[in-house]
Amino acid sequence: MDSRNGIPVVEPMMKTKTKPIHEVRLGVIKAAVWRNETETGVRYGVTFCRLYKDGEQWKTTDRFGRDDLLLLAKVADQAHSWVCTQTQAEERAPNGIPSKSTEER
Repeated sequence: MDSRNGIPVVEPMMKTKTKPIHEVRLGVIKAAVWRNETETGVRYGVTFCRLYKDGEQWKTTDRFGRDDLLLLAKVADQAHSWVCTQTQAEERAPNGIPSKSTEER
């Protein structure tokens, strides 16, 4: 906050993009794991996308075709395993925060 002529001036806040805590990628299918702090503790959410090339530019979509589904299931399985491991590590940690090496798995 800045003050000019006795009138408070509020500077616009810069938006910071949050990044997923973990990603799983097999081929063109990707899962992003998000950590959410709630009143009842940490919750993890997962989003999935398929990468594709439009000309020279890479884009993403949340639509999957028949040939994507098995790979999507494998990515979902790996994301699920990571979230379960992370949750168990947090439950065992004395302060509820896993060690750095656990987060990087």
